[in-house]
Amino acid sequence: MAAACIFCKIIRGEIPSMKIFESDKTLAFLDIGPLSKGHSLIIPKYHGAKLHDIPDDQLAEVLSVTKRIAIAQGVQDYNILQNNGRIAHQEVDHVHFHLIPKPNEEEGLGIRWPTKAADKDQLTKLLEDIKAKV
Repeated sequence: MAAACIFCKIIRGEIPSMKIFESDKTLAFLDIGPLSKGHSLIIPKYHGAKLHDIPDDQLAEVLSVTKRIAIAQGVQDYNILQNNGRIAHQEVDHVHFHLIPKPNEEEGLGIRWPTKAADKDQLTKLLEDIKAKV
């Protein structure tokens, strides 16, 4: 755990949180600045800034807990958000997943999806590059 990390402080109990779930690997709590009712944060207790820093077993439990919280809330429409890096809107350098209920058009996460046309040859090359490394 990182000494100055706000989520590590929450894990250690130095900062109070409204805990929904806790295990050896995962902590889930209500967001104190929610986009909608039930907006929750689900975090691995392992400190890592980006998704690729977190061991697979930690991620598996985080996703399972996220699913269980969505079911417990009975939400029908919701977003799961996880950002990596500043230009991707990550503000806390500790991997975290947002479970954001979307009860209507006004509440919850708003997304702009600026698609653009893709060149098929470039996509094919990209596909082969990625497949070779997976």
